[in-house]
Amino acid sequence: MIAETLAGIALVQKSVEFIKSNIETAKDISSLASSIDDLFTGEKQVQQARAKKSGTGIGDQFGVDTVAKEIIDGRIAAENLAEVARLVDFRFGHGTWAGIIAERAKRIQEAKELAAAARRKKIQEAREFEESIKQFALISGITLMVVVLLLGLAWQIA
Repeated sequence: MIAETLAGIALVQKSVEFIKSNIETAKDISSLASSIDDLFTGEKQVQQARAKKSGTGIGDQFGVDTVAKEIIDGRIAAENLAEVARLVDFRFGHGTWAGIIAERAKRIQEAKELAAAARRKKIQEAREFEESIKQFALISGITLMVVVLLLGLAWQIA
C-alpha cells in the first residue's frame, strides 16, 4: 500500500514538474496530454491507496504515520492538480481545464456505461441459454414419456 502511494505521488510530482517546465513553450494542449494523463493516473493511485486498507498489518494500516501520510499525499495531489489547472487556464484560456475535466468525466462515464451494457448483455445471453436448456430438457422429457407410453401400449396390444 505504501509503495502504491509513493508511486502515485511520485507520478503526480513528476507530471507537474514536466507541465511547469513545458507549459510556456507548448503550442497546444496535446503536447502536454501524456503528462496530464499521468497526473490523473497518479492522483487516482493516491486516492486508491488512501481508500484501500488491506495488505499490511493492523498497526501499519491504522498507525498515525500511515494515516498522516495518506492524508498529506492526498492533499499534495489535490494541490498539484489545482496548480496545473491554474497553469493550463492561464496558458490556454479560462475554462480549458474545466473542459478537460468535463471531457474526461464524460469519457469515463461512457466507458462505464459500455461495460455495464456488456455485462447486461452477457447476463441476458446466459439467461437465454439457460432457458434454451430448460426447454430442451422439457421437450426431451415429454418426448421420452410419449415414447414410453406408446411402447407400453404397443406391448399391451401385442
